[in-house]
Amino acid sequence: MTSQSENELLTHVGPGTPMGTMMRQFWLPACLSSELVADGDPLRLMLLGERLVAFRDSTGKIGVLDHRCPHRCASLFFGRNEEGGLRCVYHGWKFDAAGNCLDMPNLPPEQDFRHKVKAKAYKVAERSGMVYVYMGERETAPPLPALEATLCPAEETDLFARMRECNWLQALEGDIDTSHFSFLHTGKVVADDIDADHPDRFQLLNRAPQYHVQMTDWGTMYAAYRPAQPGQLYYRFAHFVMPFWTLFPNGPLDDNIIAQAWVPMDDTHTMSFNFSWRRRTQPLTVKRNGELIPFLDRTTPTLPNTADWFGRWRPLANSGNDYLIDREAQRTVSYTGIDGVFPQDSAVTESMGEISDRTLEHLAPSDRMIVATRRRLLDAVRAWRKTGVVPALVDNPALSGNARSGEIIAPESQPWLRAYEQALDEARHPAMLLAAE
Repeated sequence: MTSQSENELLTHVGPGTPMGTMMRQFWLPACLSSELVADGDPLRLMLLGERLVAFRDSTGKIGVLDHRCPHRCASLFFGRNEEGGLRCVYHGWKFDAAGNCLDMPNLPPEQDFRHKVKAKAYKVAERSGMVYVYMGERETAPPLPALEATLCPAEETDLFARMRECNWLQALEGDIDTSHFSFLHTGKVVADDIDADHPDRFQLLNRAPQYHVQMTDWGTMYAAYRPAQPGQLYYRFAHFVMPFWTLFPNGPLDDNIIAQAWVPMDDTHTMSFNFSWRRRTQPLTVKRNGELIPFLDRTTPTLPNTADWFGRWRPLANSGNDYLIDREAQRTVSYTGIDGVFPQDSAVTESMGEISDRTLEHLAPSDRMIVATRRRLLDAVRAWRKTGVVPALVDNPALSGNARSGEIIAPESQPWLRAYEQALDEARHPAMLLAAE
């Protein structure tokens, strides 16, 4: 059981908290590149409990600043993004993307002290359609994440964002809990509904897998396994990658190049960024007769974005409308009556409360990956708090290069890690394929 003190250590991410401070050692996905236009509207951005404002200047450079103007603390969200900087509308003070004060027009020249004033600004990087922010204290930021899906070119990547209204950890834990798929998402689907040679049939024939779990250089990994054909096992591999990334099984391991970041906005709101290689095999959506599997929509319609701190990428199906649950469909064609994988996950994780009280849980053997991941996080936070040692992935993100999620069928006699390594060796790799074209 996770104690109350451990739960607080795991879930609180604001300034000065142990988990929040450790997370600040990593680059954080912050927003989509498409959300920022040169000389366009500033964007309210909530990251790790800090209220920030992001903008793209006239040259395309991105700035991420504390939203409070260092003059009188008026919000720079209302600022004028013009001529290479963001100008506060209160008194006209202007700041560039690095936070340098460029102009103090309400002061006569002899009283100007712009060289002594700087807005709090964070380091920014942009790659493959994603804007990253480094909120740590290092003068030189560490390398960017090196997960396969984050390295694909923008034109090869499907990238989307969705907000979830709960703590980051309970949102993330849904991705590393494999047995729920056979209930929450496909509980009304039976093996005869899908093609006889489709490997997903095995998780419908046997909805209670067994598990292997292991600590890794990048975090934790598991293999859920079930019987397949005689003498073979059907495996679903998945990973947790420090500090908040998941790689979940959503197709064959051969090309399942996918990654999801569960970035804490604050303690009770989380932004999910999903990276997916466009050439990957698409997951199960269709029955053997060609009909769509009911209520297994892989897209997630959203409400129009607003300028509120929590107004971006809110799902249309949300707690305010009970996730548009259809009770008649629940009785007949759907296990949940909620349409869509993401809304189904949101309903159960948000229903736990803004921050789940983990002292009330009764964990089972099927939760081994969740237990291991919590332990990995607690050990990392305690090491950081006690000695200042950062997780190895901070300075060596290439350690995650051996992390790939997905499904395989392997001989029952083959050790599970050897089966994983062999499948990874034989898998398709975007960098190699693109280089050959």
